Amino acid sequence: MLKLTDVWKENGIKQNYEYAILTNEIYQSWSGMKASEYKDYKNIRKESLRDNMTDIEVALTDLGEIATRELVKEHRPYGLKANREVAKMGGHTAKVAREDLEKNLGKTVISNSK
Repeated sequence: MLKLTDVWKENGIKQNYEYAILTNEIYQSWSGMKASEYKDYKNIRKESLRDNMTDIEVALTDLGEIATRELVKEHRPYGLKANREVAKMGGHTAKVAREDLEKNLGKTVISNSK
């Protein structure tokens, strides 16, 4: 199974900053925060964001990334601009799941705890 970074590479993404931009699009779409903002929210500095997420936050991140990977494989965007749009779509998939769960729980699933 190809990783998200592999399919991005196949679709014209080569630079580390491009991967960071695309990852931020996924985070921003589902959580409302870029990775750096999310780290600030959780008050972490050098630690891994993913290592400081709740199970639900990890699942939503995974859903956004997996959805993005499948959308990239299907739509074959090329270059940063086109891949950004698809990353937003993938993140939106996780946002819909998040909003539905929060509606049913009656509370947010984004936690500032580590």
